[in-house]
Amino acid sequence: MKTEIMFKNIKAFVFDVDGVFTDGSVLALPDGDLLRTFNAKDCFAVRMAVDNGYPVAIVTGGCSQSIMHRAASLGVKARDLYQLSRDKRPDFLRFCSDYNLQPSEVVFVGDDIPDIPALREAGLAVCPSDAVTEVKEACNYISPFPGGRGCIRDIVEKVLKMQGKWHFDPTAPVSANYPDHITQLSKKTGRNV
Repeated sequence: MKTEIMFKNIKAFVFDVDGVFTDGSVLALPDGDLLRTFNAKDCFAVRMAVDNGYPVAIVTGGCSQSIMHRAASLGVKARDLYQLSRDKRPDFLRFCSDYNLQPSEVVFVGDDIPDIPALREAGLAVCPSDAVTEVKEACNYISPFPGGRGCIRDIVEKVLKMQGKWHFDPTAPVSANYPDHITQLSKKTGRNV
């Protein structure tokens, strides 16, 4: 099947974190938490997908409060955040089942060997340009952008544009779930968070 046809059939997105949302770098803090840098354009695309009604999941081998907070700020539901996922295939299939989706209707974006079983199940298997060779061989589409540097934006924008849903409405309510202190600050400033 042509990749363009696959883009048109997509109804949901699943992403790894390290090497997909990020460039794979982590900063280890003394308390054991790992900090990651997320690309704002990638994250905007995820918010566009969520705001347009696409289910979005994050399936990662990592685990940290920062991942939980970032996922919530993007509108990813807590139930759709799978941390400490060593075998990502069952989590991918659970997400599909929870939304009554066929795996063929879902994009999975991964960059390393633990992602391969889920990539093989997905209707559209995608990786960043800097993914490992084995992952590139398992994918239908290799983004020209590396992880943490536009890969997510590339795939989400392609899918939404092909389906006529790449529209930003600044007056629409935001689906994201911000921490209380951010929500309170937005009310003080009169901004719609």
